[in-house]
Amino acid sequence: MMQSAAPLSRDLVLVGGGHAHALVLRMWGMDPLPGARLTVIDPNPVAPYTGMLPGLVAGHYRREELEIDLVKLARFAGARLVVGAATRIDTEARCITVAGRGEIAYDVASVDVGIHSGMPNLPGFAAHGVAAKPLGPFAQAWDGFVARVAEEAAAPQAAVIGGGIAGIELALAMAHRLQGAGARPEITLIERAAEIAPDAPVARARLLAALRGYGVQVLTGAEVRAISRSGVEMADGTPIPAGFVAGAAGARAHPWLAGSDLPVTEAGFLRVGPDLRVEGHETLFAAGDCAHLSHAPRPKAGVYAVRAAPVLRDNLRAALSGQALRPFHPQRHYLKLISLGRKSALAEKAGIAFAAPLLWRWKDRIDRKFMAKFDPLPEMPEPEAPRIAALNEKTAQEPLCGGCGSKVAPEVLSGMLAAQGGAARPDILTGPGDDAAVLDLGGVRQVLTTDHLRGFTMDHGLMARVAALHALGDIWAMGACPQAALVSITLPRMSEVLQARSMSEIMEQAGDALRAAGAEIIGGHSTMGAELSIGFTVTGLLEGDAMTTAGARPGDVLILTRPIGSGTLLAAEMRGQARGGDIRALWDVLATPQGDAAAILSDARAMTDVTGFGLAGHLWAICRASGCGAVLDPAAIPLFAGAEALAATGLRSTIWAANRRAAPLAGAGEDARAALLHDPQTAGGFLAAVASDVAGDRLRALRAAGHDAAIIGQMEEGAPGVRLQGVAQP
Repeated sequence: MMQSAAPLSRDLVLVGGGHAHALVLRMWGMDPLPGARLTVIDPNPVAPYTGMLPGLVAGHYRREELEIDLVKLARFAGARLVVGAATRIDTEARCITVAGRGEIAYDVASVDVGIHSGMPNLPGFAAHGVAAKPLGPFAQAWDGFVARVAEEAAAPQAAVIGGGIAGIELALAMAHRLQGAGARPEITLIERAAEIAPDAPVARARLLAALRGYGVQVLTGAEVRAISRSGVEMADGTPIPAGFVAGAAGARAHPWLAGSDLPVTEAGFLRVGPDLRVEGHETLFAAGDCAHLSHAPRPKAGVYAVRAAPVLRDNLRAALSGQALRPFHPQRHYLKLISLGRKSALAEKAGIAFAAPLLWRWKDRIDRKFMAKFDPLPEMPEPEAPRIAALNEKTAQEPLCGGCGSKVAPEVLSGMLAAQGGAARPDILTGPGDDAAVLDLGGVRQVLTTDHLRGFTMDHGLMARVAALHALGDIWAMGACPQAALVSITLPRMSEVLQARSMSEIMEQAGDALRAAGAEIIGGHSTMGAELSIGFTVTGLLEGDAMTTAGARPGDVLILTRPIGSGTLLAAEMRGQARGGDIRALWDVLATPQGDAAAILSDARAMTDVTGFGLAGHLWAICRASGCGAVLDPAAIPLFAGAEALAATGLRSTIWAANRRAAPLAGAGEDARAALLHDPQTAGGFLAAVASDVAGDRLRALRAAGHDAAIIGQMEEGAPGVRLQGVAQP
């Protein structure tokens, strides 16, 4: 991915990761517009390709085969991904409200959020039914139902409400999947109209034959009264037993759009003109199923979003740069390839229909060709790395990690700190080396720490929240209550308008995290530079003695409150190698405060937070300060999802080699788990040495509070050092 050196001056925001936007992101990555900052907002780190949904339900595809990884795609496009749900667009203020994140400003924006097939007015559907769209919740619920049927914990009974093409494909796919699992399925297709397939009448006879072949019961002219735990209740009182009820009765607009003051159809879809601009709004565009082509109405189908993508990309660039826009001319007819459960399909176009297994292979080839646009993404030339004196070729070209992966090497830092040791002062109670300094201010004990992080995501709000919680970790680790904070921000070069927008996002998220911990931002400093970095100097107040790395005793149990592997995952994400779902899960953990975990461990004998020097390095610090050894059980250490597999490929964070030299491990091999012991952690968990008789209680309390904590080893007699072997769990 090549990024423009031009200062950022305009904000383009894509709301939703639908098919059109996914293609726009891909095209943008291959040819970005200099000076434009691109943002994509979506509730999920992946976007589904719904054309393969029937194949997924039938068991022909794995779920990951029809997911577009928005994390990788955003990185390729040079875009920042904000994982959150848009709830409002204010076209006057030009901002988009995102749940839990506040407002994201734009100069030009586009909406491609798809549709849903929920049935909000049907009693019981919200509690006991599942909408076929969006795909994510549906796929998870369906997989769970199939597993229960396989375990004979549920009867193979399902119902589909809606007898259009989508509902027919689902009913056939469900029957095929359950038959393949060894069950005798009872599938019911329910349609209010007098006949099924109103949008493909020429194919109706063939579709009815396919349904009969799978034993699907078809009810037409049928009204549903309610959904319950046991199934569907019809208007005439007839019960339809079903442990899984799918809603596929038409396309519905998302309520936040349908209920907005934007120009929408009676059904709630955004009205757009030939240039894909929302009617009456020069800087707002829309595409995909959430949009209604006022100049050329068409049914809801992904083929139109795919065809619209190049026009949308061109018009977004034109709107940002003051150029002329071009119209979108959708095709009048398109080929419908309808899945028939097994690997067979029916084709319908312009009044002609025919079925054959060859058609399924054709459809499969078309679908896979589309998905191949996003995995792998095109190889783009990188700028040639400069040759730097005294650095080897590998070091000069290796990307510098973000977060704690970009820290100065341990031996460099320890040498610098040792050189600072001067005459003791009565008001400075601790010297360099602890998590935070302890000061005596007229009888009041205050702790003081500073931390800053190099940007690992272009989402400034997320980055600010994680950086604030990362800095608070030192305060919590020493048993203090957070008090006040100074913020230090370096922004990339950008216009004053974008500076203000970025600062607003940063301060809102950082302020929220700090206030929730009991601290207030009281000042700070900002500047512009080559890239984003955010740091905090934080103070805290102590009621008693500070918790330090000294004090651990042989026999103490080691508790870790959070998985490790964040450095490897963040390094992989920067290289476009990490799975979006794993990164989203990591971000969620890093953005979670740990003050409650510190309170649970308030009686620990020694504690520190695991950050840049890795688990091994921070355990070595406890061993040195406490004058004893430690034994770790690698198998007991929790890891972030995806980290071990990435480490097994040889992927390492920038500081890994220096961490390994500084904290040798006796008995360590070359496997991925051993490598992750030196992985630098951003906003890492607490490592505490706890008396053995209370360790079990503390672990249970941590897990009850939602922390993925574990007992990972114990302290032992001997010279300071760390060795690896299995440890009996108390």
